[in-house]
Amino acid sequence: MARALRLYAGPAARRHIERNGLGASDIGVIPGAAGGPKGLILGPLDRFIFGEWLPASTQPVHLVGASIGAWRMATACLSQAGLAFERLERDYIAQSYEVEPGRTRPTAAHVSERFGMNLADFYSGRVGELLAHPRFRLHIVTARGRHVLGREHKLRTPLGYLAAFVSNSVHRRAMGAWIERVVFSAAGPGGRPAPLPFDSSDYRTRQVPLTAANFAPALQASCSIPFVLQALHDIPGAPPGAYWDGGITDYHLHLNYAARAEQGLVLYPHFQKAVVPGWLDKALRWRHRATHFLDSTLVLAPDPQWVASLPNGKLPDRSDFERYGTDLAGRMKAWKTAVSASRQLADEFAQWLQRPEAGRLEAL
Repeated sequence: MARALRLYAGPAARRHIERNGLGASDIGVIPGAAGGPKGLILGPLDRFIFGEWLPASTQPVHLVGASIGAWRMATACLSQAGLAFERLERDYIAQSYEVEPGRTRPTAAHVSERFGMNLADFYSGRVGELLAHPRFRLHIVTARGRHVLGREHKLRTPLGYLAAFVSNSVHRRAMGAWIERVVFSAAGPGGRPAPLPFDSSDYRTRQVPLTAANFAPALQASCSIPFVLQALHDIPGAPPGAYWDGGITDYHLHLNYAARAEQGLVLYPHFQKAVVPGWLDKALRWRHRATHFLDSTLVLAPDPQWVASLPNGKLPDRSDFERYGTDLAGRMKAWKTAVSASRQLADEFAQWLQRPEAGRLEAL
Protein backbone atom coordinates (compact mmCIF):
# COMPACT_ATOMS: atom_id res chain seq x y z
CA MET A 1 0.00 0.00 0.00
CA ALA A 2 1.33 3.43 -0.97
CA ARG A 3 2.04 5.76 1.91
CA ALA A 4 -0.53 8.42 2.69
CA LEU A 5 1.29 10.71 5.14
CA ARG A 6 4.20 13.06 4.61
CA LEU A 7 5.95 15.00 7.35
CA TYR A 8 7.42 18.45 6.75
CA ALA A 9 9.50 20.10 9.47
CA GLY A 10 10.91 23.55 10.01
CA PRO A 11 14.61 23.58 10.97
CA ALA A 12 14.07 23.91 14.75
CA ALA A 13 11.40 21.20 14.76
CA ARG A 14 13.63 18.94 12.69
CA ARG A 15 16.57 19.32 15.06
CA HIS A 16 14.41 18.54 18.06
CA ILE A 17 12.85 15.45 16.49
CA GLU A 18 16.16 14.08 15.20
CA ARG A 19 17.64 14.35 18.70
CA ASN A 20 14.67 13.43 20.87
CA GLY A 21 11.88 12.02 18.74
CA LEU A 22 8.43 13.54 19.27
CA GLY A 23 6.45 13.22 22.48
CA ALA A 24 3.01 14.58 23.32
CA SER A 25 4.65 16.80 25.97
CA ASP A 26 6.65 18.60 23.25
CA ILE A 27 3.56 20.20 21.71
CA GLY A 28 2.61 23.77 22.58
CA VAL A 29 0.43 24.84 19.64
CA ILE A 30 -1.93 23.14 17.19
CA PRO A 31 -3.33 25.24 14.30
CA GLY A 32 -6.45 24.42 12.31
CA ALA A 33 -6.57 25.88 8.80
CA ALA A 34 -9.51 27.23 6.87
CA GLY A 35 -10.40 25.19 3.81
CA GLY A 36 -13.99 24.01 4.12
CA PRO A 37 -14.57 20.34 3.28
CA LYS A 38 -10.84 19.72 2.86
CA GLY A 39 -10.67 19.65 6.65
CA LEU A 40 -12.74 16.46 6.67
CA ILE A 41 -9.74 14.31 5.82
CA LEU A 42 -8.08 15.42 9.06
CA GLY A 43 -10.82 13.85 11.18
CA PRO A 44 -9.00 10.58 11.92
CA LEU A 45 -5.82 12.52 12.80
CA ASP A 46 -7.83 14.76 15.11
CA ARG A 47 -9.39 11.77 16.84
CA PHE A 48 -5.99 10.17 17.39
CA ILE A 49 -4.18 13.34 18.48
CA PHE A 50 -6.84 14.70 20.83
CA GLY A 51 -8.48 11.45 21.84
CA GLU A 52 -5.47 9.18 22.37
CA TRP A 53 -2.07 10.87 22.11
CA LEU A 54 -2.24 14.30 23.78
CA PRO A 55 -4.05 13.02 26.90
CA ALA A 56 -0.77 11.33 27.84
CA SER A 57 0.72 14.79 28.53
CA THR A 58 -0.16 17.59 30.96
CA GLN A 59 1.17 20.88 29.51
CA PRO A 60 -1.12 23.68 28.26
CA VAL A 61 -1.67 23.66 24.50
CA HIS A 62 -2.87 26.59 22.39
CA LEU A 63 -5.42 25.70 19.70
CA VAL A 64 -5.66 28.30 16.93
CA GLY A 65 -8.35 27.93 14.29
CA ALA A 66 -9.98 29.71 11.37
CA SER A 67 -13.17 28.63 9.61
CA ILE A 68 -13.52 24.82 9.71
CA GLY A 69 -10.24 24.83 11.64
CA ALA A 70 -11.94 26.88 14.37
CA TRP A 71 -14.80 24.36 14.45
CA ARG A 72 -12.27 21.53 14.76
CA MET A 73 -10.25 23.22 17.50
CA ALA A 74 -13.38 24.11 19.51
CA THR A 75 -14.49 20.49 19.21
CA ALA A 76 -11.12 19.36 20.59
CA CYS A 77 -11.96 21.24 23.81
CA LEU A 78 -15.00 19.04 24.49
CA SER A 79 -14.82 16.03 26.76
CA GLN A 80 -14.69 12.71 24.90
CA ALA A 81 -13.17 14.57 21.96
CA GLY A 82 -13.04 11.44 19.80
CA LEU A 83 -16.82 11.08 19.86
CA ALA A 84 -17.27 14.81 19.31
CA PHE A 85 -15.08 14.68 16.19
CA GLU A 86 -17.13 11.77 14.87
CA ARG A 87 -20.26 13.88 15.19
CA LEU A 88 -18.59 16.88 13.52
CA GLU A 89 -17.72 14.62 10.60
CA ARG A 90 -21.28 13.28 10.30
CA ASP A 91 -22.89 16.70 10.60
CA TYR A 92 -20.54 18.34 8.09
CA ILE A 93 -20.99 15.61 5.49
CA ALA A 94 -24.78 15.64 5.85
CA GLN A 95 -25.24 19.39 5.51
CA SER A 96 -27.53 20.47 2.69
CA TYR A 97 -29.23 23.72 1.75
CA GLU A 98 -32.37 24.50 -0.22
CA VAL A 99 -32.06 26.26 -3.56
CA GLU A 100 -34.90 28.59 -4.50
CA PRO A 101 -36.55 28.12 -7.92
CA GLY A 102 -34.66 29.99 -10.61
CA ARG A 103 -31.41 30.09 -8.60
CA THR A 104 -28.31 27.94 -8.99
CA ARG A 105 -27.17 28.16 -5.36
CA PRO A 106 -28.74 28.82 -1.97
CA THR A 107 -28.91 32.38 -0.67
CA ALA A 108 -26.33 33.58 1.84
CA ALA A 109 -29.15 34.36 4.27
CA HIS A 110 -30.45 30.77 4.09
CA VAL A 111 -26.98 29.22 4.49
CA SER A 112 -26.18 31.49 7.45
CA GLU A 113 -29.47 30.70 9.19
CA ARG A 114 -29.09 26.94 8.77
CA PHE A 115 -25.40 26.93 9.64
CA GLY A 116 -26.00 28.98 12.77
CA MET A 117 -28.71 26.57 13.87
CA ASN A 118 -26.40 23.61 13.29
CA LEU A 119 -23.59 25.15 15.37
CA ALA A 120 -26.02 26.01 18.17
CA ASP A 121 -27.26 22.42 18.23
CA PHE A 122 -23.74 20.99 18.06
CA TYR A 123 -22.46 22.92 21.11
CA SER A 124 -25.77 23.10 22.98
CA GLY A 125 -25.13 23.16 26.72
CA ARG A 126 -21.38 22.59 26.29
CA VAL A 127 -19.90 26.06 25.70
CA GLY A 128 -18.93 26.50 29.35
CA GLU A 129 -17.22 23.11 29.25
CA LEU A 130 -15.00 23.93 26.29
CA LEU A 131 -14.13 27.43 27.54
CA ALA A 132 -13.04 26.00 30.89
CA HIS A 133 -10.84 23.24 29.47
CA PRO A 134 -8.01 22.73 31.99
CA ARG A 135 -5.27 22.49 29.36
CA PHE A 136 -6.42 23.78 25.99
CA ARG A 137 -6.46 27.52 25.22
CA LEU A 138 -8.80 28.13 22.30
CA HIS A 139 -8.18 31.02 19.87
CA ILE A 140 -10.80 31.68 17.14
CA VAL A 141 -9.57 33.83 14.25
CA THR A 142 -12.01 36.15 12.46
CA ALA A 143 -11.69 38.93 9.88
CA ARG A 144 -13.28 42.27 10.79
CA GLY A 145 -14.13 44.73 8.02
CA ARG A 146 -12.97 48.34 8.28
CA HIS A 147 -14.19 51.54 6.59
CA VAL A 148 -16.33 50.56 3.58
CA LEU A 149 -16.37 46.97 4.85
CA GLY A 150 -17.56 48.02 8.30
CA ARG A 151 -21.12 46.90 7.47
CA GLU A 152 -22.20 44.32 4.93
CA HIS A 153 -23.84 45.95 1.88
CA LYS A 154 -24.70 44.65 -1.58
CA LEU A 155 -22.62 47.35 -3.29
CA ARG A 156 -20.02 48.47 -0.75
CA THR A 157 -18.94 44.96 0.23
CA PRO A 158 -17.83 43.87 -3.28
CA LEU A 159 -16.04 47.20 -3.72
CA GLY A 160 -14.35 46.82 -0.35
CA TYR A 161 -13.11 43.33 -1.16
CA LEU A 162 -11.83 44.56 -4.52
CA ALA A 163 -9.85 47.23 -2.67
CA ALA A 164 -8.57 44.58 -0.23
CA PHE A 165 -7.51 42.37 -3.14
CA VAL A 166 -5.55 45.19 -4.80
CA SER A 167 -3.93 46.23 -1.51
CA ASN A 168 -2.98 42.64 -0.70
CA SER A 169 -1.40 42.21 -4.13
CA VAL A 170 0.93 45.10 -3.34
CA HIS A 171 1.74 44.05 0.23
CA ARG A 172 -0.04 41.70 2.62
CA ARG A 173 0.17 44.18 5.50
CA ALA A 174 -1.57 46.82 3.32
CA MET A 175 -4.77 44.74 3.35
CA GLY A 176 -5.06 45.69 7.02
CA ALA A 177 -6.47 49.04 5.88
CA TRP A 178 -9.63 47.18 4.91
CA ILE A 179 -9.70 43.99 6.99
CA GLU A 180 -8.13 43.31 10.37
CA ARG A 181 -7.43 40.09 12.24
CA VAL A 182 -9.53 39.72 15.40
CA VAL A 183 -8.72 36.75 17.62
CA PHE A 184 -11.23 35.63 20.25
CA SER A 185 -9.21 33.91 23.00
CA ALA A 186 -10.46 31.76 25.86
CA ALA A 187 -9.27 32.60 29.34
CA GLY A 188 -6.08 31.19 30.78
CA PRO A 189 -5.09 31.06 34.46
CA GLY A 190 -6.32 34.15 36.28
CA GLY A 191 -9.34 34.63 34.04
CA ARG A 192 -7.67 36.87 31.46
CA PRO A 193 -7.53 35.89 27.76
CA ALA A 194 -4.66 33.50 27.16
CA PRO A 195 -1.73 35.24 25.46
CA LEU A 196 -1.55 34.72 21.71
CA PRO A 197 0.82 31.85 20.84
CA PHE A 198 2.33 33.88 18.02
CA ASP A 199 3.76 37.35 17.48
CA SER A 200 1.04 39.46 15.84
CA SER A 201 3.14 42.36 14.56
CA ASP A 202 3.01 40.95 11.02
CA TYR A 203 -0.55 42.18 10.47
CA ARG A 204 -3.14 44.49 12.04
CA THR A 205 -4.49 42.45 14.99
CA ARG A 206 -6.88 42.73 17.93
CA GLN A 207 -7.46 40.22 20.70
CA VAL A 208 -10.86 39.86 22.39
CA PRO A 209 -11.91 37.63 25.32
CA LEU A 210 -13.85 34.56 24.17
CA THR A 211 -16.88 34.13 26.42
CA ALA A 212 -20.14 32.23 26.59
CA ALA A 213 -21.85 35.36 25.25
CA ASN A 214 -19.77 35.65 22.07
CA PHE A 215 -18.66 32.07 21.40
CA ALA A 216 -21.46 31.24 18.93
CA PRO A 217 -21.24 34.44 16.82
CA ALA A 218 -17.42 34.37 16.87
CA LEU A 219 -17.32 30.78 15.66
CA GLN A 220 -19.98 31.38 13.01
CA ALA A 221 -18.17 34.52 11.87
CA SER A 222 -14.93 32.57 11.54
CA CYS A 223 -16.75 30.21 9.15
CA SER A 224 -18.65 32.90 7.19
CA ILE A 225 -17.20 32.96 3.68
CA PRO A 226 -18.01 36.31 2.03
CA PHE A 227 -20.94 36.13 -0.40
CA VAL A 228 -21.60 32.50 0.57
CA LEU A 229 -22.69 33.32 4.13
CA GLN A 230 -23.64 36.63 5.69
CA ALA A 231 -21.28 38.54 7.94
CA LEU A 232 -21.88 38.57 11.70
CA HIS A 233 -22.27 42.10 13.03
CA ASP A 234 -21.43 43.64 16.39
CA ILE A 235 -20.25 40.55 18.26
CA PRO A 236 -20.61 41.03 22.05
CA GLY A 237 -17.42 42.21 23.70
CA ALA A 238 -15.71 42.98 20.38
CA PRO A 239 -15.31 46.18 18.36
CA PRO A 240 -18.48 46.94 16.34
CA GLY A 241 -18.57 46.02 12.68
CA ALA A 242 -18.89 43.15 10.24
CA TYR A 243 -17.01 39.92 10.89
CA TRP A 244 -16.21 37.30 8.25
CA ASP A 245 -14.28 34.10 7.74
CA GLY A 246 -10.94 34.07 9.57
CA GLY A 247 -9.39 32.50 6.49
CA ILE A 248 -9.52 35.86 4.71
CA THR A 249 -6.73 37.23 6.85
CA ASP A 250 -5.22 33.87 7.85
CA TYR A 251 -6.14 31.14 5.39
CA HIS A 252 -3.64 28.57 6.70
CA LEU A 253 -2.50 30.43 9.82
CA HIS A 254 1.02 31.19 8.58
CA LEU A 255 1.73 32.96 11.88
CA ASN A 256 4.94 33.83 13.69
CA TYR A 257 5.00 30.88 16.09
CA ALA A 258 8.81 30.93 16.13
CA ALA A 259 8.72 34.15 18.18
CA ARG A 260 7.09 32.12 20.97
CA ALA A 261 9.39 29.10 20.66
CA GLU A 262 9.54 28.70 24.45
CA GLN A 263 5.98 27.36 24.43
CA GLY A 264 6.93 24.20 22.52
CA LEU A 265 6.64 22.78 19.04
CA VAL A 266 3.78 23.49 16.64
CA LEU A 267 2.02 20.35 15.44
CA TYR A 268 0.08 21.16 12.29
CA PRO A 269 -2.30 18.57 10.79
CA HIS A 270 -2.88 20.12 7.37
CA PHE A 271 -4.27 19.07 4.02
CA GLN A 272 -1.21 20.13 2.00
CA LYS A 273 2.44 21.13 2.43
CA ALA A 274 2.04 24.83 1.66
CA VAL A 275 0.91 27.09 4.51
CA VAL A 276 -0.68 29.96 2.57
CA PRO A 277 -0.94 33.23 4.58
CA GLY A 278 -4.34 34.65 3.50
CA TRP A 279 -7.24 33.62 1.29
CA LEU A 280 -6.36 36.31 -1.24
CA ASP A 281 -2.84 34.84 -1.46
CA LYS A 282 -4.04 31.61 -3.08
CA ALA A 283 -3.02 32.81 -6.54
CA LEU A 284 0.19 34.49 -5.31
CA ARG A 285 2.47 31.47 -5.45
CA TRP A 286 5.52 33.30 -4.11
CA ARG A 287 3.71 33.67 -0.79
CA HIS A 288 3.26 29.91 -0.43
CA ARG A 289 6.85 29.27 0.64
CA ALA A 290 7.67 28.56 4.28
CA THR A 291 9.22 31.41 6.27
CA HIS A 292 11.06 31.57 9.59
CA PHE A 293 7.61 31.87 11.21
CA LEU A 294 7.34 28.08 10.82
CA ASP A 295 10.80 27.11 12.09
CA SER A 296 9.34 25.19 15.05
CA THR A 297 6.49 23.62 13.06
CA LEU A 298 5.85 20.02 12.02
CA VAL A 299 3.24 19.75 9.25
CA LEU A 300 1.38 16.47 8.76
CA ALA A 301 -0.05 16.41 5.24
CA PRO A 302 -1.36 13.84 2.74
CA ASP A 303 0.89 12.64 -0.06
CA PRO A 304 -0.32 14.12 -3.38
CA GLN A 305 -0.28 10.66 -4.99
CA TRP A 306 -2.51 9.37 -2.20
CA VAL A 307 -4.87 12.32 -2.76
CA ALA A 308 -5.11 11.32 -6.42
CA SER A 309 -6.56 7.96 -5.32
CA LEU A 310 -9.55 9.61 -3.61
CA PRO A 311 -12.96 10.09 -5.30
CA ASN A 312 -12.65 12.56 -8.19
CA GLY A 313 -8.85 12.48 -7.68
CA LYS A 314 -8.89 15.24 -5.06
CA LEU A 315 -9.75 16.19 -1.51
CA PRO A 316 -13.39 17.05 -0.75
CA ASP A 317 -13.95 20.74 -1.42
CA ARG A 318 -16.68 23.31 -1.93
CA SER A 319 -16.82 22.68 -5.68
CA ASP A 320 -18.48 19.36 -4.83
CA PHE A 321 -21.67 21.19 -3.90
CA GLU A 322 -21.97 22.26 -7.55
CA ARG A 323 -20.49 19.03 -8.93
CA TYR A 324 -23.18 16.91 -7.27
CA GLY A 325 -25.95 19.51 -7.22
CA THR A 326 -29.09 17.93 -5.74
CA ASP A 327 -27.42 14.50 -5.60
CA LEU A 328 -26.89 14.63 -1.84
CA ALA A 329 -26.37 10.88 -1.61
CA GLY A 330 -23.62 11.00 -4.26
CA ARG A 331 -21.72 13.79 -2.51
CA MET A 332 -22.07 12.14 0.88
CA LYS A 333 -20.78 8.85 -0.53
CA ALA A 334 -17.71 10.53 -2.07
CA TRP A 335 -16.91 12.41 1.13
CA LYS A 336 -17.42 9.37 3.34
CA THR A 337 -15.09 7.37 1.08
CA ALA A 338 -12.39 10.06 1.38
CA VAL A 339 -12.75 10.24 5.17
CA SER A 340 -12.61 6.46 5.49
CA ALA A 341 -9.41 6.36 3.44
CA SER A 342 -7.88 9.11 5.58
CA ARG A 343 -7.69 6.74 8.56
CA GLN A 344 -4.42 5.70 6.96
CA LEU A 345 -3.02 9.16 7.82
CA ALA A 346 -3.66 8.62 11.53
CA ASP A 347 -2.33 5.05 11.44
CA GLU A 348 0.91 6.14 9.78
CA PHE A 349 1.40 9.02 12.23
CA ALA A 350 0.92 6.67 15.19
CA GLN A 351 3.46 4.25 13.68
CA TRP A 352 5.95 7.05 13.02
CA LEU A 353 5.72 8.23 16.63
CA GLN A 354 6.91 4.80 17.71
CA ARG A 355 9.85 4.80 15.29
CA PRO A 356 10.56 8.33 14.02
CA GLU A 357 13.99 7.24 12.80
CA ALA A 358 12.24 4.97 10.28
CA GLY A 359 10.27 7.81 8.71
CA ARG A 360 11.43 10.60 6.48
CA LEU A 361 11.30 14.21 7.62
CA GLU A 362 11.18 16.61 4.68
CA ALA A 363 12.05 20.29 4.77
CA LEU A 364 9.07 22.56 5.14
